[in-house]
Amino acid sequence: MKIFSNSERKNIFIGFLFLFLISSSIFPQGRTKWLGVGSLHNWYSEFGAEIEHGLFASQQYGLRWPASHPFQDMQAAKAFWIGVKNFKDADQFGGNTFLHKVVHVGPRVTGANEFFPVKFEMYGKFEQPKVYVDGNLSFQLSQEIDKLNIDQPYDKMIYNEINTMVGATVKRKLYQFSQEYHDNYIIHDVTIVNTGNVDDDSEIELPNTTLEDLYLYYQYRLAVSRNTRYVIGNATGWGINTMCDVRGDGLGEQYGTEDEDLRANYAWHGYYPAKEVDYDNIGAPIWVPTTAGGLLTATDTVGRLGSAQFCGLITLHADQRAGNNSDDLSQPSTTGFVGSDEPYTSKNDPFNPVKMGVEYGLMERGHQERHAYVVEPEGKFTEPSGNPALSSSGGYSNVNGYGPYTLAPGDSIRIIWAEGASGLSWDNCVSIGKDYKNGIIDAVTKNEFVLTGRDSLFQTFRRAIENYNFGEGFTIPQNPLPPSAFYVDGKGDRIELSWEYDEGVGPAISGFEMYRAREKVDSTYYLVNTASPIERTFNDTSAVRGIDYFYYIQALGLASDNSGGGLTPTGEPLRSGRFYSQTYTPTQLKRQAAEKVSEFRVVPNPYIRGVAAELTFGDDALNRIAFFNITGDCKIQIYSEMGELIWEVDHNNGSGDEFWDQTTSSNQLVVSGVYIAVVTDNITGEKSIQKFAIIQ
Repeated sequence: MKIFSNSERKNIFIGFLFLFLISSSIFPQGRTKWLGVGSLHNWYSEFGAEIEHGLFASQQYGLRWPASHPFQDMQAAKAFWIGVKNFKDADQFGGNTFLHKVVHVGPRVTGANEFFPVKFEMYGKFEQPKVYVDGNLSFQLSQEIDKLNIDQPYDKMIYNEINTMVGATVKRKLYQFSQEYHDNYIIHDVTIVNTGNVDDDSEIELPNTTLEDLYLYYQYRLAVSRNTRYVIGNATGWGINTMCDVRGDGLGEQYGTEDEDLRANYAWHGYYPAKEVDYDNIGAPIWVPTTAGGLLTATDTVGRLGSAQFCGLITLHADQRAGNNSDDLSQPSTTGFVGSDEPYTSKNDPFNPVKMGVEYGLMERGHQERHAYVVEPEGKFTEPSGNPALSSSGGYSNVNGYGPYTLAPGDSIRIIWAEGASGLSWDNCVSIGKDYKNGIIDAVTKNEFVLTGRDSLFQTFRRAIENYNFGEGFTIPQNPLPPSAFYVDGKGDRIELSWEYDEGVGPAISGFEMYRAREKVDSTYYLVNTASPIERTFNDTSAVRGIDYFYYIQALGLASDNSGGGLTPTGEPLRSGRFYSQTYTPTQLKRQAAEKVSEFRVVPNPYIRGVAAELTFGDDALNRIAFFNITGDCKIQIYSEMGELIWEVDHNNGSGDEFWDQTTSSNQLVVSGVYIAVVTDNITGEKSIQKFAIIQ
């Protein structure tokens, strides 16, 4: 049985965690699919909105950025409601007439018996590439493709069609791009058609009824981010300190006119006055790492800004009315914020006229004052003093309402918006956080850096707008396709990378770039090789023995093929998406197998705990002991000095290396003392015995 080191267990845990959480499956909210080809990852439900605990029993789940690192989730719950006036139910629902009729999915109701999914399909430009590490399929995002379309301008599209109790059919398209300047937002293209169809089999149909004063109403409960929930305070996990802000609501004269051309609402990690930490928490600095909740590792960088992201959405288009698809710049007509734990966020009832009257009132109430300025009236977000929770128990959610529209039978309207995320880079979060922790910069300066993330988010929004407006829409310069397969194999004297690529499909390429990180899958990656378009292998001979390595490869396009558009910098070669070829399981440089087990050595011997990391196998492998020069098929057994068997492993990968993290088979760290290693060749039966010491 293979016994994994601490490093291996952690990396495998991350892989399986991603695999478990990202698989396309049946959950309480029906079928779900993920979009994860860019730096922003999120899950989507066939019911049309992603509710609280709809996929996984966590308050923060989805809307991950940067997705190259674990636990970057910022989505707590979404809701999508459709409201109309003077509506008569189908006879099967009682045939009653309601002054206000509202059907719901989210934030805490599943949408069952109000929304009826019809289609839920994933379209891909090409087949999902395969990534192998040491001959085994590495973890990959589960993005099963139902249909291929090489001509679609986006990498992936989810098509989602839903009938509703009010006879309005929702046709939702979700687009994602891996092009590096457009990979941190996801487009929502929503068309509402008055079909009169209700259930998914169209067995219940409404009479030819005009839908009066129809509103589409979205709620977004955001909590930035899961990474620091147990560092700053548990309540941040449900958004108690979320700051909500708006642009383009017509209220700019009150708050300043900067960026008022954007129709956006967004959120960030605001001030948390509960004093669970004794320093300014904007950006969520990690001063004392904790493993509570499994969210951080004990070796996480002390001082890192753990939640410096900004996230939100931007309206790209809203039809003027049925039959007029020119953009209505007054939409959304309702913006603002609502209490995330108010009564109307749960137990919604499409037959309760009183509750539906309240809900419809939220939809049509227009533009509300901005939450961020209620909290900080002078807009001093770098010197916060107000409580974002105000007097609520759960904080606040952003809202967008589009309407009112009148849809006669067969009429439709179309709304297009994008959700995105951006902020400081990971490395900047580390360096700025360290400077703050070490007193090099003060809290205000740190907060000024964090608030630049808003500018980055607005740049993301502008790129989404330009993408929508460019050419025939969503026709930004195309990046090349990724390799169709990527193989990473640890050898005795090198780590061998090889790949397959079809140059006859997609944009032309000028070569390939390979990036490598050491010790952890979410470490910083560095360029280790550039290959020509015809090369298909690279031997990484700079790897150090005993260190875990992770890789990804990108195809590099032609600079001449990038004519700009969508705020893509003109004339720069574009790269294929890194998430197609990312390895999530480690490989190591391996020794060639010895001919005889008598050649094996224990390294280091003695092992001295507490020695500097540079004298061991690295920060992430401080307890690692190596068995070098073993045969390729053998059994290693570790005994205490009293003769008790405490650990064993079957080594059969053909290499001359094996490692032990000083834990017993029952996962207990061994104490100081003398130990005996017995290596038995499984082919010849030859044994070799050596003693070694562990010193505390």
